[in-house]
Amino acid sequence: MFLENNIHSHQRKGSIEAICGSMFSGKTEELIRRMKRAQFAKQKVEIFKPAIDNRYDEIKVVSHDSNSIHSTPVPSSSIILLLAEDIQVVGIDEAQFFDSGLTEVCNQLANNGVRVIVAGLDMDYLGKPFGPMPALLAIAEYVTKVHAICMRCGNLANHSYRITNESALVLLGETSNYEPLCRDCFAEARK
Repeated sequence: MFLENNIHSHQRKGSIEAICGSMFSGKTEELIRRMKRAQFAKQKVEIFKPAIDNRYDEIKVVSHDSNSIHSTPVPSSSIILLLAEDIQVVGIDEAQFFDSGLTEVCNQLANNGVRVIVAGLDMDYLGKPFGPMPALLAIAEYVTKVHAICMRCGNLANHSYRITNESALVLLGETSNYEPLCRDCFAEARK
């Protein structure tokens, strides 16, 4: 009996996949794609998003291209552990808005054999590492960096430039508040 349980526990290996990039780069789109593939494979999936993110929908995770998938809004990362029991694949959107405990939550899930897919901004509007994303990128087995297109020159963009004068770190928004910029255009815009 012990040998059977031990062999079975090694067959299901957990991992952390991080999807990062600027706004409008397709992070949520990629998260939705991976989660729908897991659903298609009849795996038990659950997607979580921060309760503060209600831009497009109170419940669903919605991409800028209007693709969506059902999710569970949660006020803090610790709630994810409580709600992810018996789940094979956990998706987490807008990871940068979660508390620093998200890193340990993802580690615990992966250590328990869960495939964890996390999507979030890797940098804030000032170009600085954002929330728990740097730590998640460091511990993830797989990292995918996606890029938008610079609104000023057409090169690949990796910065989310805030076009309003609001200085709060967290400002939910879309094209009325932000534009994706490449490194050079971002530096020029910040002068």
